[in-house]
Amino acid sequence: MLFGEVPFLERFAHARTSGFNHVEYLLPYDYDATALRRHLDANRLTQVLFNLPCGDWSAGDRGIAASPDRVDEFRAGVATAIGYARVLGVTRLNCLAGRRVPGRSDDEHRNTLVENVRFAAAALGEHGMQLLVEAINHFDVPGFFLNRTEEVAAVIETVGLPNVKIQWDVYHAQREEGDLTSTLRRHVGRIGHIQIADNPGRHQPGTGEINYPFLLRQIDELGYDGYVGLEYAPVPDTVSSLGWIEAYGCRR
Repeated sequence: MLFGEVPFLERFAHARTSGFNHVEYLLPYDYDATALRRHLDANRLTQVLFNLPCGDWSAGDRGIAASPDRVDEFRAGVATAIGYARVLGVTRLNCLAGRRVPGRSDDEHRNTLVENVRFAAAALGEHGMQLLVEAINHFDVPGFFLNRTEEVAAVIETVGLPNVKIQWDVYHAQREEGDLTSTLRRHVGRIGHIQIADNPGRHQPGTGEINYPFLLRQIDELGYDGYVGLEYAPVPDTVSSLGWIEAYGCRR
C-alpha cells in the first residue's frame, strides 16, 4: 500500500531509498516470479510475506479459503503460491477466508476453511514455510467470514498444526473488536505477523485514535520478534508519512 505514487515494479527501489530492508505486498501473481526476484536482489531487499491466491480481486473476491464451492481452485492456488515463495525466498504466506457464499451455512464455511487451512499448512510445511490466517473487519469487507482474532485462534486450534499462526492486523482488530492490548497479550504466542494502520482512515500511525507508542512498546515487551508490516494508506504521500518511525523509536 506504500509508494503507490509510482508503478508497482518501481516501488522496490523507492523502498530501498527510503531505508527499508524488508517488503511485503498482497499478491505477486500478475508478475513473473524471477522478475520480482531480480527487483528484490537489485535493491537488497528481503520479501517477508504475500497472500495465497485470493480469487478475482478486481471482481470483489477477498480470498476463497472458506468457500465450499471453490475448494479445487483454492488447493491449486496453494501449489502456485509455493512456487512463487520458493523463487522469492518467502517463508510466510497469508490465507484469506473470503466472503460468505449466499445459501451456505456457517458450519459449511467453517468446515471448508479448516480443511483448506490444514491442506495448505501441510503443503507449506513440506518446504519449511508458515501459514498465516487473518481476520478482516466487516465494515471494510462486508460478509468476510473471519472478523475477530478469537475466531482465527479457534480455527488454528482446530487445525492443530504447528506452522499455522495468526496474522494480526491492528487496524482490522481496532475496527472490529478494540481492546487491542488485552488481545495482544492473550494471543502473542500465536501471532506470526503484525500489520499496522491507524483508525479512522487506515492512515499511518499518529493520524488517529490508536496509541501506537504504547502498543508498539507492548509488542516488544511481550517478546514478539517477527515483522511489523506497514499496511496503511499514506497521507499526504508515502515519504512524508514515514516520520512516525523515528519519532516512535522504531527502525525500518
